[in-house]
Amino acid sequence: MKAVILAGGLGTRLLPYTKTIPKPMLLLGKKPILEYVIKWIKKNGVKDIVLCISYKHKKIESYFQDGKKFGVNIEYAISKKPLSTAGQLKTAEKFIDDTFVCTYGDTISDFNLKRMIREHKRKKVLATMSLYNYKYTLRYGVINTKKHGLISSWNEKPMFNAKINMGSYIFEPEIFNFIPKNKQYGMDNTIKKAIIKKKQINSFISKNEFIDVGTKEIYEKMNLIYTKKEK
Repeated sequence: MKAVILAGGLGTRLLPYTKTIPKPMLLLGKKPILEYVIKWIKKNGVKDIVLCISYKHKKIESYFQDGKKFGVNIEYAISKKPLSTAGQLKTAEKFIDDTFVCTYGDTISDFNLKRMIREHKRKKVLATMSLYNYKYTLRYGVINTKKHGLISSWNEKPMFNAKINMGSYIFEPEIFNFIPKNKQYGMDNTIKKAIIKKKQINSFISKNEFIDVGTKEIYEKMNLIYTKKEK
């Protein structure tokens, strides 16, 4: 089995850090974000990796090379321009001929990927998405009303649950049929298209939180935590 890591984005929300370096190569402590992702995939028994890269891709190639230093085998799918998540995945199509893992190069997870793969194969679905049961408290009081505007109840700062996407998937190669070639295309559009075509999309709920290093504020906070942890 192979894992495809999407690592070709511009990282505009992380400027100025990403002005000279691709987002997956930003350091958390002494190691780039992408190294943590690769180590997690390897820990879960997948050692053949395809890196989908674009923006300043030579920095990624120079650091990881063929992957032997990290105990994995790395191939590269390079695009001339960023293509969003699914568009970037499409560039890896020629490397894939069986069930594969797909994950984002800026998201650090620690759930049981092996179990997710087993569930995917057992259910024989097109795709399995990793989800996290996110809980949040609304800042405001929620007022419920009846007809004619009469207030029926007041719920002060209620808590809600929502299943959110963690950015890791198990796919069958058929998924490439839902992605246009050489075009900016999101993973959300791909999954929605598959659902419309009556394809089965499974969910895998993780109890472990994940780190989406998507903004400058989150990056600075996590870099501080990882640096302190190393010391």
